[in-house]
Amino acid sequence: MEEEYSSMEGLVDLQKRSIRLSKSVIGEEEKKAVSNVLDSEYLGMGRDVQLFEKNLTSFFRREAVCVNTGTSALHLALQALGVGPGDEVLVQSLTYVASFQAISATGARPVPCEIDSGSITLDVNDAKKRLTEHTRVVMPVHYAGGMGDLDEIYDFALENGLRVVEDAAHAFGCSYKGKKVGSFGDIACFSFDGIKNITSGEGGAIVTDDDEILQKVRDARLLGVEKDTHKRYSGERSWDFDVKMQGWRYHMNNIMAAIGNEQLKKFPVFAEKRKELMKRYYHHLLNLDSIELLNHDPDYIVPHIFVIKLKKHDRARVREYLEMVGIQTGVHYKSNHHLSFYSNEVLLPVTDEISSQLLTLPMHPDLTLSDVDYICTQLKSCLVS
Repeated sequence: MEEEYSSMEGLVDLQKRSIRLSKSVIGEEEKKAVSNVLDSEYLGMGRDVQLFEKNLTSFFRREAVCVNTGTSALHLALQALGVGPGDEVLVQSLTYVASFQAISATGARPVPCEIDSGSITLDVNDAKKRLTEHTRVVMPVHYAGGMGDLDEIYDFALENGLRVVEDAAHAFGCSYKGKKVGSFGDIACFSFDGIKNITSGEGGAIVTDDDEILQKVRDARLLGVEKDTHKRYSGERSWDFDVKMQGWRYHMNNIMAAIGNEQLKKFPVFAEKRKELMKRYYHHLLNLDSIELLNHDPDYIVPHIFVIKLKKHDRARVREYLEMVGIQTGVHYKSNHHLSFYSNEVLLPVTDEISSQLLTLPMHPDLTLSDVDYICTQLKSCLVS
């Protein structure tokens, strides 16, 4: 490959592009919406947040409560379930550290589990082996928009009296067996950070039919002040109140919600573009011996990221080559059981093998089909060298 580098140097200067791995995609509508909030001089949690929650509730056909990040959504969902010190939550190790941090923030212990090698989602059979009397929750992570066998996870939870908190940060707009993620099940938590399928700059949401959980989340996001949400939506505040639980300053503000409302209007266009890009990648990469694609059904996925497995090549060298020809790549993720804060003696051989193969290619609505063609051409050139 080093010889390939040398021979390509002259061409690179002529044809090099700059293709970002991911990016926020916003327009004049979002800018105007934010300007309107600024002009109103009410920047905190108010009517824009109320409208965003209303719109999300219509989207999911279930109640949605907004917070300031997806991590906060997971944290508050777990806290509302009463998860705390001495409890355990089953979760795949190969996920962003936010999943683990949300669990440990309650005082509970995240129990790292294996992944299914095809979908990079929770291996339920491995999770069953790690079940103890302290297990309270199972947290499936919808990696790259895939859900794996979600029915099996819910069956496992039901058999063992566990609650399910879906980390759906990657899965906004995705479907499972024809049902929109978040429209069914126990509790689903979403992220609206800058590069997700829709963004509110930062932000997250908890979606569930459990009214008790929703009310606890509403109070906890406002420092535990009871029933302060209605006051905020009216542009007021509670002055004579009670607090009966640990709360956090996790509420969403009007600036974030204003962006989110405009993004939600654009989501059908964003979703179609992401699906189109994913199918173009599949067209180029599906039958390559040196690459394995995730076991996801493109018809049900709105891809937040596009991940491949490199079966025969050094990932660092491939990344270096692609960077040289103007293509950013990423690695989703370093497994949490290898992080100092969560390190233990657990052995996860499948996770360790697969995590070293994963490579994330560019995916966002501003990407063009021509960009994908270029990316795949350069990737193939790299892999045959």
